[in-house]
Amino acid sequence: MNNNNNSQRTIDIVNKGLQKRYKAEKRFRLYGLWAIIISLMCLATLFISIMANGYTAFQQTYINLDIFLDPTEIDKSNLASADYQGMIKKSLREMFPEVKNRREKKKLYSMVSSGASYDLLDFVKEHPEGIGGTISLWVPADDDVDMFMKGHIKRSVPEGDRRLNDNQIAWIDSLVERNRIKKKFNTTFFTAGDSREPELAGIWGAACGSFFTLLVTLLLSFPIGVAAAVYLEEYAPKNRWTDLIEVNINNLAAVPSIVFGLLGLAVFLNFFGLPRSAPMVGGFVLTLMTLPTIIIAGRASLKSVPPSIREASLGVGASRTQMVTHHVLPLAMPGMMTGTIIGMAQALGETAPLLMIGMVAFIVDIPGGFSDPSTVLPVQIFLWADSPERGFLERTSAAIMVLLAFLITMNAAAVILRKKFERRW
Repeated sequence: MNNNNNSQRTIDIVNKGLQKRYKAEKRFRLYGLWAIIISLMCLATLFISIMANGYTAFQQTYINLDIFLDPTEIDKSNLASADYQGMIKKSLREMFPEVKNRREKKKLYSMVSSGASYDLLDFVKEHPEGIGGTISLWVPADDDVDMFMKGHIKRSVPEGDRRLNDNQIAWIDSLVERNRIKKKFNTTFFTAGDSREPELAGIWGAACGSFFTLLVTLLLSFPIGVAAAVYLEEYAPKNRWTDLIEVNINNLAAVPSIVFGLLGLAVFLNFFGLPRSAPMVGGFVLTLMTLPTIIIAGRASLKSVPPSIREASLGVGASRTQMVTHHVLPLAMPGMMTGTIIGMAQALGETAPLLMIGMVAFIVDIPGGFSDPSTVLPVQIFLWADSPERGFLERTSAAIMVLLAFLITMNAAAVILRKKFERRW
């Protein structure tokens, strides 16, 4: 009887312990689920905030002007010498003849972007037969007019607290009634370089700089990283020197990126005298930064190849080099490519090392080569974020959206490559 009681008490104790463990496991699962939900909510909030501020940058306000191309002012042998800004001002005066005051005229002229004269010059170059007649041309509006049309400047705000006065708002209303002002797709944002004026600023110069910089990084980091991974995993003897190299490679992967920028400043610019703010130098610096990532990913891919592949290759008479190049390396290449894409995506989003080598300069021209002065997308975002104009705020968010699209594409490519070529042993 006592034995039965003892066994029953033991079972009760075990059951209580099991219930506690089941409850603890359930709580742990809930904690993990809530952690994922909160992370996704924070990520969604970030993306929604960026898109809410940036989607309006993909549209730009344009004003339609009737401009007389005075043949007495336009020299056909030198089209660029004409006063196109004066022709635009004359068109505005004819559109609003009631504006007589000098100060009001200045306010009227400021409603059109300073880049309108270049658009008129381009039109004349493409259509020289129009000289002597009146043309209808859509020209970009000033940043303040653009912000008003997009609802970022409220007419309900007191006149002293907004950037447009009541007369300018009345002129905008008149243009709306005459269908002479509208929002169009902002091609300038994707085809122009940087500018002091928000309505003329674009990301093409920074995108070209990023392309040249990443191309140099890829051409250097991929072959060097793969060769280093193959040597360390397949050829290097296991001794204290290789152990020291492996430890240093792992440590370099965790070094702050600005340290690589300081190294590039000291070595590539000060010692070798390479040009500042050049994609070539930026590629060298980012190569140093991405090499540890590629080497670590490459070694992990080589380790994942079963030893039986090596043994079978050597068993049929292949040399070590033939075994590596014909059997091991092709099987490990998908993982190496995945690591390379992830390293390149990391390099695409870097700013700090490139600031140290001068790629923070204001660059208007589109770079045409590896040695031309240029900037990159993250640095361009950094420069625009520091500008006080409201127009640069939306362009900053729009540029972040473009950069995120590139990063998501590169990471998706890495996932697809891994899923497509991955082999399970």
